Amino acid sequence: MQTVHIRKLDAADADDIGNIYGSIIRQPVDEEFNALIEKHARHESDICFVAELDGRVVGFMISYILTFSFGIEKSAWIATVGVDPDFMGRGIGERLFNEISIIYKNMGINRIYTTVPWDSSDLLSFFKSLGFDRSEFVNLRR
Repeated sequence: MQTVHIRKLDAADADDIGNIYGSIIRQPVDEEFNALIEKHARHESDICFVAELDGRVVGFMISYILTFSFGIEKSAWIATVGVDPDFMGRGIGERLFNEISIIYKNMGINRIYTTVPWDSSDLLSFFKSLGFDRSEFVNLRR
């Protein structure tokens, strides 16, 4: 495989990320999705990366810092991750996570959280391979 380059998310990546995300969920994303990606790109404290292969965006990870969250120490949250289905299984998601976790470690942040649908075995498996396990929180909705 050619070398995958990991770099900081840029607002101009929103369309590429929308296309990747849309191919994963099998439906197009709307402008609100692209606007949210652009917002993360402009927010200095968000830690977000894309993976490029031959100048083409093939993956992304969006994360941010949580402070004062129900009494836990300052921590990080992975909001979403995606790899172009044509490039899955090549370690791109792991490379993205490794870059993000280095940044957080250097910032003194020791805990990283995320949420995974209970029936998404591939996503659950991916995060377990990175060392994630159940946390002390219960996901609630209304």
